[in-house]
Amino acid sequence: MTDTLPFPLAEPDAPAREAGRMLFAGETEFLKGVVAMDGLPPADRTEICFAGRSNVGKSSLINALTNRKGLARASNTPGRTQEINFFTAADSHYIVDLPGYGFANAPLKVVEAWQRLLKAYLAGRQSLRRAFVLIDARHGVKAVDEEIMTLLDRSAVTFQAVLTKADKVKAAEREKVLAQVRTKLSKHPAAYPELIVTSSEKGWGIEDLRAVIATLE
Repeated sequence: MTDTLPFPLAEPDAPAREAGRMLFAGETEFLKGVVAMDGLPPADRTEICFAGRSNVGKSSLINALTNRKGLARASNTPGRTQEINFFTAADSHYIVDLPGYGFANAPLKVVEAWQRLLKAYLAGRQSLRRAFVLIDARHGVKAVDEEIMTLLDRSAVTFQAVLTKADKVKAAEREKVLAQVRTKLSKHPAAYPELIVTSSEKGWGIEDLRAVIATLE
């Protein structure tokens, strides 16, 4: 790799990129929204999930990843979506959209119920191969992001940081944010040692993300 810093940028090779292209070349379909553990689909395929605080650009990233503009829909009110949404990619993968965390404009009991569901899902889903934690490139890692990272540490779920909205930041500022993210990640044992930098609007990093997902086993 050309990047020798801790947590270098992901550089998938050509076969991985082709595998990623093939995985998302077909239709990615919404399967179901889950509000309780007994509603989870069978754990019969490779599963990855996306986690991120409200307004981090998670829906836009999933739509860019799957090349489907309206597949994942952002709530008009941050923190409202309380379901775990499952999508199918080819016949081999589940793409899972976790509810946005932080700024939850919902009754406390609803938020607590969602948190219990999230913890149960992360701790008990054997087919979950990796969580992708989305970090806004304009802000870096915030306290609420560290909370989800700590939960993933405790659940022994490998997670990989994905910076979003990288096109909104000048190159020099982006390097400062990357340095902050690397420092924060170094404290988390479940953090996968590569970063992915993306822009849903510009298409940056989408091929890299597809390749990483396609090569997970």
